[in-house]
Amino acid sequence: MAMRQAAVLLDKDGTLLENVPYNVDPSRMRLAPTAGAALRRFGALGMPLIVVSNQPGVALGKFPRAALAGVEGRLADLFVEHGARLAGFLSCPHHPEGIVGEYARACDCRKPMSGMLTRAASMFGLDLARSWMIGDILDDVEAGRRAGCRTILVDCGNETEWVPGEMRVPQYIVDSLDAAAHIVEQAVRVEAEAMS
Repeated sequence: MAMRQAAVLLDKDGTLLENVPYNVDPSRMRLAPTAGAALRRFGALGMPLIVVSNQPGVALGKFPRAALAGVEGRLADLFVEHGARLAGFLSCPHHPEGIVGEYARACDCRKPMSGMLTRAASMFGLDLARSWMIGDILDDVEAGRRAGCRTILVDCGNETEWVPGEMRVPQYIVDSLDAAAHIVEQAVRVEAEAMS
């Protein structure tokens, strides 16, 4: 049986991309500061890079779910431009206060729940205990902790509520995505040395 692999699970808006609410226009998608350098660092590691993103705009009637295909395509292009490869893009279209019937509900995939992460583990054969969840708010951290991942909070000012909780304490707090990538890079190096 093949050994399950470690991956990097990334939040999209505010972590990987500049935070533009409900944006599904590929031409307006811009990498967050230091994200290009982070992608180069991640790309060199050879780990699957998977974006996991709440997209409540579907449930709220802001855009159709089909628009997310363009978002995924643009993400894939941005990754390639910076020496990395997008292994997967998982999104949650639900919101309990939505107005689009099939998506207007509570679910187990909307972060801070861990459904997208466990789905990624199933799809890509991931070892979540060796994987990393990186995001800019504590809901990302909680999703990662619930799934059993290692967690990094990119504290760039997007977390404004700071609701406490045992599952909302990240292992690391950094000020940029590249700093997060450096932590992952160091950990991979240490683990590789320990196995050799």
